[in-house]
Amino acid sequence: MFDLVIKDAQIFDGSGSAPVQSDLGVTDGKIAAIGAKLGPARETVKADGLALAPGIIDGHTHYDAQITWDPFVDPSPALGVTTAVLGNCGFTIAPCKPTDRDLTMRHLTHVEGMSLDALRAGIHWGFESFPQYLDMLEAQGVGPNVACFAGHSAIRTFVMGEEATERAATDDEIASMATLVHEAMKAGAVGFATSTSEAHNGEGGTPMPSRLADDKELRTLVKAMAAHGGVYMLTKGTKTSIPYLEEIAVEAKRPVVIAALFHSNTNPTAAFTWLNQVNEARARGHQLVAQTSCCPLSMDFTFKSPYLFESMESWKPAMAAHDGEALKKVYRDPAWRAAVRKELAERRGRLVFNGEWDKLFVVEVIKAENRPLEGITLAELAKKVGKEPLDCILDFALSEDLDTMFVAQLLHNDDKAVGRILADPNTHISLSDAGAHLTFFCDAGFGLHLMGHWSRELGVLDLPQAVHRLTGQPAKLFGLRNRGLLREGYAADLMLFDPKTVARGPKRRAHDLPAGAARLTTTAVGLHGVWINGAHVADEKGFCADPASRPGQVLRSFAP
Repeated sequence: MFDLVIKDAQIFDGSGSAPVQSDLGVTDGKIAAIGAKLGPARETVKADGLALAPGIIDGHTHYDAQITWDPFVDPSPALGVTTAVLGNCGFTIAPCKPTDRDLTMRHLTHVEGMSLDALRAGIHWGFESFPQYLDMLEAQGVGPNVACFAGHSAIRTFVMGEEATERAATDDEIASMATLVHEAMKAGAVGFATSTSEAHNGEGGTPMPSRLADDKELRTLVKAMAAHGGVYMLTKGTKTSIPYLEEIAVEAKRPVVIAALFHSNTNPTAAFTWLNQVNEARARGHQLVAQTSCCPLSMDFTFKSPYLFESMESWKPAMAAHDGEALKKVYRDPAWRAAVRKELAERRGRLVFNGEWDKLFVVEVIKAENRPLEGITLAELAKKVGKEPLDCILDFALSEDLDTMFVAQLLHNDDKAVGRILADPNTHISLSDAGAHLTFFCDAGFGLHLMGHWSRELGVLDLPQAVHRLTGQPAKLFGLRNRGLLREGYAADLMLFDPKTVARGPKRRAHDLPAGAARLTTTAVGLHGVWINGAHVADEKGFCADPASRPGQVLRSFAP
C-alpha cells in the first residue's frame, strides 16, 4: 500500500519532456511508482487533470538567519518551493564567534535589509563553526530541504574580526580562511559563495568583508572548495570581469554561478554583452552560469533605509549617519545633494538606481494632506512642485520625518529584453533573494510567476521547459541527488497546480517577524498542493503543515 497516490495528474517530470497523464504513488517519502490506476493508498488526492511537477528549487535565498527561528522559512513552501539554497553572496551567519555576533547582525541589517531588532530577538546562536550550524539545523529540523554555501564574508570576519572590512588579508589569514573552507566542504557545504558587488555594504556604508579580498585570497579559497567539489557562487561587481571568472572556472574545474544578470533600460546592451561572454566561455567547455530573475526588480523603501541608493560612493555620508537627526542633516546638505546628482549623471546605467524618476512612485504618505499624491511618479511630482527630482524626493521625505513609503521599479522591467534572457536555455532562473530585503520586496514566488506570466501569458517558454528551469536544471547544477525530477526512487518533492491560473498573488505587508518587525509577503494563486519528502505542507488555501513536523532534509552530499 502506498502512503499517498495522486491520481489522474498531468505529469511534468522536470526534464523538459511533454507531460503525460498518469498517477503517482509515494512510499516513505519517495516516489514509488508512476503509472495508470495506482492504489490502494492511505491517502488519495484526485488531481482531475491538474499539473503535477517536482517542487521548485530556489537557488538564491538568504534564509540563513530566519531558518534558525522559522524552520519552514515562510513563505517559500506555500509558494511551491521544496528546496532552498542558503548562503548566497557569502552572507552567512556561520562561522561566527560569540564576540562577532552583533557585528554580523549589523552587517545584515544593511546588506540584506533586515531589522536589527528582529535579528537580535530571533537568531538562535546554537553554533560557532559552519559544521555546528549544519548540525544545529539538522537537530531542530527544517521545513524544506536546504543546501548551504560556505560564506566568504562570515569566514573573513571569523579570521580577521572588524579588520575584515578594512584591509587585504595576510598570507597566514588566507591560510586560516582556506582551512575553514575545507572544514565547511567536508561538513557538507554545497559550495563557496562571495560578492564583489559595490551595492553590498554593511553597517555605516562599510564594504562587506568579501569586497576587500584580493585575487590571491579569492583563488586560494575557490581552490580549497574545489578540492571537495562544489559550486562557486559570486555576485559580481563592476570590476570583476567575465574573462576573469572564466579563468577561475578553468583553474577550479567547477561551475561558477554569476549573479546578478539584470536588464537595465539605461544601459540596454550590458546584460547581453555579459550573457554572450558567458555563453562563449561555455562553448569553450568552461562551466560559467549566469544567474537571472524572472521578476522585475522593484523595491519598497523609506529614506530611513534607502537600499537602492547605497551602491553610490556619494551616498556614504548618509549611510554613516549615526542617528535620525544626523541623517536628516546629510539629506539637507546642498553640497551632498550636488555630489549625488553628479554621480547619478556620470554612472548612469551602472547603478541600482539610475535616475529613472518616472519609475519611482509615492506609495504611502504620512500626512493626510499628501494622500492625493499616492501613486504619482517622482517625475510628475517634481514637475508639479517645480523642483529637480532629487531635491523633490528628499524634501518630501524630510517633510514626513522620513516615513514616506516609495517604490522604485529598478531593473528587468522590459518584457521583450527580459524574455530574451529567460529564453536562453543556460541561464539559471532564480534570484528570489528570499529571506533578505524583507521590507523592500518579496520575490519568493518567482517560480509561480515564471509559469504564469512568462509561460502561459507571454509564451517565452513552454510549460515543460519552465518547469525544467525551476526543477531539473538547478538540481543538476547544484548536484542535488535524486531531486528535481519525477522518477521512481527520487524524493517526493511535489507541486500540484493549475496551469490555467498559476501565478503569484499581490504583495502585502505583515508585522510578524521577531520583535514585531515588518516584512513583505505574498500568497500563491492556482497552487493546489505542495509535498516535501512526501509530507503535505501546502494546499489551495496556503500553508497547511504542522509547524512541528519539519519534513525537510539538510542536504550535505552532492553529486560530482
